[in-house]
Amino acid sequence: MANQEGGDLVSQLVDLVREFSGLPECRNAVKDMYVNLMRRVKLLNPLFEELKDSEEQLNADDDVQGLQSLKIALNLALELLKSVNGGSKTFQALQIDGIADKFRAITAQIEEALCKVHYDRFDIPEEVREQIQLVHLQFKRAKRQIESLDLQFQTDLAMVKKGKEPDLEMIKRLSAKLHLTTINDLRRESLAIHDMVMSADGVPENCFELMSFLLKKINDFVMLGNPKLDSSDHELSFVRHRSPVIPDDFRCPISLELMKDPVIVSTGQTYERSCIQKWLDAGHKTCPKTQQTLLHTALTPNYVLKSLIALWCDSNGIELPQPQGNSRNPKTAKIGSECDQTAITGLLEKLGNGNSDEQRAAAGELRLLAKRNADSRICIADAGAIPLLVELLSSQDNRTQEHAVTALLNLSINEVNKGIIVGVGAIPDIVDVLKNGTMEGRENAAATLFSLSVLDENKVAIGAAGAIPPLIDLLRDGTPRGKKDAATAIFNLCIYQGNKVRAVRAGIVIPLMELVKDASGGMMDEALAILAIIASHHEGKAAIGQADPIPVLVEVVRTGSPRNRENGVAVLWCVCVGDIECLKMMKELGAEEVLKELLENGTDRAKRKAGSLLELLQQVELGANL
Repeated sequence: MANQEGGDLVSQLVDLVREFSGLPECRNAVKDMYVNLMRRVKLLNPLFEELKDSEEQLNADDDVQGLQSLKIALNLALELLKSVNGGSKTFQALQIDGIADKFRAITAQIEEALCKVHYDRFDIPEEVREQIQLVHLQFKRAKRQIESLDLQFQTDLAMVKKGKEPDLEMIKRLSAKLHLTTINDLRRESLAIHDMVMSADGVPENCFELMSFLLKKINDFVMLGNPKLDSSDHELSFVRHRSPVIPDDFRCPISLELMKDPVIVSTGQTYERSCIQKWLDAGHKTCPKTQQTLLHTALTPNYVLKSLIALWCDSNGIELPQPQGNSRNPKTAKIGSECDQTAITGLLEKLGNGNSDEQRAAAGELRLLAKRNADSRICIADAGAIPLLVELLSSQDNRTQEHAVTALLNLSINEVNKGIIVGVGAIPDIVDVLKNGTMEGRENAAATLFSLSVLDENKVAIGAAGAIPPLIDLLRDGTPRGKKDAATAIFNLCIYQGNKVRAVRAGIVIPLMELVKDASGGMMDEALAILAIIASHHEGKAAIGQADPIPVLVEVVRTGSPRNRENGVAVLWCVCVGDIECLKMMKELGAEEVLKELLENGTDRAKRKAGSLLELLQQVELGANL
């Protein structure tokens, strides 16, 4: 960008939105306001990224002034989000009306700043301009509307403020709404109130009384579910019992015993590791508690619950249970269970300074270690492995390259590691492996890009790095697993408008239509999902329309699974709106009966699309009769 002041300002805006993306999850009464404001601000990022990458010169008296106003408003928004995400949850609840006013004021300020930014005349892609127009409209609507607060929550709070004795159901609702449901939650809230009492930073005295009253009521409610616990004032203390009753949440649903090594399955349920592993080893593919089919059999350690169990055991004079040993490789088990920093450091030394054989072996060990143990992902990253692994992506040894990209894939499971991987500039090197690596390397590079693209800000960077054409190549020519990896990555990337255009222009429609036609290939679900998302863009609609899609899509809607019928009718709707010839072809293929049946038995979205298409078909028939 030629204008230095404007260029610096745009870079600052990009960094500012990145700060929003790094904010933690909000777990208090203002969560909805917090999430809505953060979501809208993050949607502005494509504009700033496009301006940063362009060569356009900003007008110092006009455009720069508008962006400067926006920067000021966003800084205030960031400070507001930070302020409401910490401190006392009960205080936030009692002050919720005032906080809502602050959110409305910030929303209005951002909307007014956007009015000064003439994005309609910037040289940016049409889809980015459309997105910013929609975001601007969202801010405009939010400015006019009063943030809808939970009516029941407001009523409950009003009762508390009036000094009325709350009943058990009311306290249960308040406990859930304030996310004060565990012993640890209560201890943190107690400390937060204590800090406020000590600082007394402009907080009315009667507010402290209400906070203490509310916390005590919630604390008593939590104790009802944990009768072995007691509390006094603001400090929660634990009373030992000779035979304490084990809380239900601490028992394994299979064995009903106190869990030693709790793990989470894909349905979100927690089990003792040894019990659920026996269940899986017996060939079961469902969750024992919910009977849902497991999407995968990976077991994720539940560290939060494990800590609570340890705290409960300590408080009740019970020896902390130790998980039973397993038959993992002793070498990796030692590193994984204890996060042996010395061993990891030794592997990194070989990674950086060893010969080719040592590098290959070290990358392979780190690959396995990062796959098997969540703690080790943190230790490996903290030790500085990620930049070294990125360097090995350019290795001339295929096996070393495969180990390196797969190690990065496993490390990227950790959310913090995602940021580190992108921060060291790994995306172009991962894309290079995707283009030129072995089939295993290409597959794992695709899976890594999918993992990184979970963060919205990375979708733009991955698309801009040229990832979509080689992903399409893998979708067309890869192994069954490679096609799946490519499809999931493409779908996730195409959530961003700019990547839809890249995918269409790279020729994605033809291979997708081939996958839809090949029912035996096992890729129809993924192909239809991607078609549905790119059909919403005008270039995607045009490209799909040129691929003679009507017969095959009508057949999908006639005979497919509920999800495929939904996506199939969504694509048909996009293609046929405004196209008389497509509508006539649908009539010739008997689509009306198919749509009427879908209107009765389809998903909610499928019913809406089917109803709209039937209206269009009736209009065509009416026009023909006139």
